[in-house]
Amino acid sequence: MTSLSEFWKVVGDVSSVGVLGVSLGNVLAALGIFILFLMVRRLFFRFVISTTTALTKKTKTTLDDMLLVAIEKPLEFAFVVMGFYFAGQAVPMSEHVADVFAKFVRSLIAFTLFWTLFRALTPLSVLMDRALGMIGSPSMQDTMKDFLVKLIKFVVICLGVAAVFQEWGFNVAAVLGSLGLVGMAVALGAKDFIANLFAGLTIFLDRMFEKGNWIQTPDVDGTVEDIGFRATKIRRFDKALVTIPNARLAGEALINFSRMTNRRIYWMIGLEYRTTKEQLRVIIQDISKFLNEDSEFETDPAKTKTFVFIDSFGASSIDVMLYCFTKTTNWGEWLRVKERLAYRVKEIVEGHGAAFAFPSTSLYVENLPFGTPEQFPLPGQPASKQAPVS
Repeated sequence: MTSLSEFWKVVGDVSSVGVLGVSLGNVLAALGIFILFLMVRRLFFRFVISTTTALTKKTKTTLDDMLLVAIEKPLEFAFVVMGFYFAGQAVPMSEHVADVFAKFVRSLIAFTLFWTLFRALTPLSVLMDRALGMIGSPSMQDTMKDFLVKLIKFVVICLGVAAVFQEWGFNVAAVLGSLGLVGMAVALGAKDFIANLFAGLTIFLDRMFEKGNWIQTPDVDGTVEDIGFRATKIRRFDKALVTIPNARLAGEALINFSRMTNRRIYWMIGLEYRTTKEQLRVIIQDISKFLNEDSEFETDPAKTKTFVFIDSFGASSIDVMLYCFTKTTNWGEWLRVKERLAYRVKEIVEGHGAAFAFPSTSLYVENLPFGTPEQFPLPGQPASKQAPVS
């Protein structure tokens, strides 16, 4: 019995010492508190969040639904932070350890708050729609909104990092002020980034292009997918993605095909030289009449120019210039309208007894260097009926 009592005494001594001077009872209590908060988090999301989600789905707006989804992860982490804090209260600590623990918890709280704000910015960006409604087209508004959201998120990240540093006793203002020489070195190293950033602002302010536009530069031809702080992503028509620095785009000659008011058709129609003057005149009149009467062509002189004239006498044809514009700028629609015009031009030309010319060459031989050529009978004709060769 004496040995058993001594054993339990040793167990008591060990439990009182515990881990790193903290009794085993306190450790188990802290662990129990932390697990309790994890269980509360699970119950909270099962009942409160699920009920709130059902209510938001009944509202007319989708803002509350998107906002609830955005803050879900930070809210889960908030229960972990609370469990960590209250578990720490159950463990006796020295003054130094308690100070470090308090700074760590405050850093976690700052991180959670700024993380929540960061994730909430995307759904809250719909509040900018009314303010941006006066800026250009809907695609331009979306581009501006994306850029502003990215800029605000960057500011939130910087503020979050500064808040965490502040909790650990760093004087952020003094640190930034003491980084003069370092800042100059960083600025020199980041001059390309700064140039691209200001070029991106120039692209937005000048409205050179926006997301979804079809643009062409000396290096790439495709559709704009994203305009970032440093570079713009363009999807080529072969589906390859090209990333170009903003400074390079802002300084190059750039064609924005999406800003076309109308789309041009420019042809040279070659007619045979045997086409008469009257045939040429009637063909030109009928083509002009078709263009002016068809609703898919823009023939208003105040908006576009439409020309159907004899342009030149080519090497093998009389060239008629056809210069007109379609109302649609969509590539597929434009191809369809152009095909209709081609069919109609062919009908008009052939309907008036004329024909299209094609490149040809006539060869005239005055003397044969090797004497009289040998005669060969034509298929189905006897040699006696061949024409004599002089």
